[in-house]
Amino acid sequence: MSDNDVGADESAEEIPIEDETGTNADTVTDESENLTAHVEETPPDELADEIRTLRERAASAERSVEEQARKVDDLESKLKRKQADFQNYKQRTERQQEELRERATEDLVSRLLDVRDNLSRALEQGEDADIRPGVESTLEEFDRILDEENVTAIEPDTGDVVDPKRHEVMLRVDSDQPDDTVAELYRPGYEMGEKVLRPAQVTVSE
Repeated sequence: MSDNDVGADESAEEIPIEDETGTNADTVTDESENLTAHVEETPPDELADEIRTLRERAASAERSVEEQARKVDDLESKLKRKQADFQNYKQRTERQQEELRERATEDLVSRLLDVRDNLSRALEQGEDADIRPGVESTLEEFDRILDEENVTAIEPDTGDVVDPKRHEVMLRVDSDQPDDTVAELYRPGYEMGEKVLRPAQVTVSE
């Protein structure tokens, strides 16, 4: 036998043999022998108790897994119901808000129709008739409706500081008033509560 053959045999003995899972065959054999020895050395009653205990643990683990699966299913079901309830609530709220807006608009238009009727009757009078009292009465009624809707006029006085949020500057003019203050009101504005519906048009002193 050559020296190369001897080296090859020695190398082969040093390489551990592993099974397909990568486990050392010697380790598996040792564990199997230890388990066999344990079974042979353990009395039948104790061995039966161990088997029963293992089975109970396995059954308990299986029940735990099933219980967790049921909880997951229950939570998913509740989440879907909550999502559906929220979507229904959202749609119901949007419909209610739209109905409220429609009713509010209808009510306002109905009251403005009376104002229009009064203006129409004023124009139907003869050319020589004095329609000023009728127009003044109609304007008062119109202002009353605006007041009921919490609409107030924006009418800054001469010399007031210009408010960019409530005033629209039309022109800058020479004036006796301080610079950047209202010189003259050109057209009143209106606001509802804190919302500006139309800014007042003003000229500004410079």
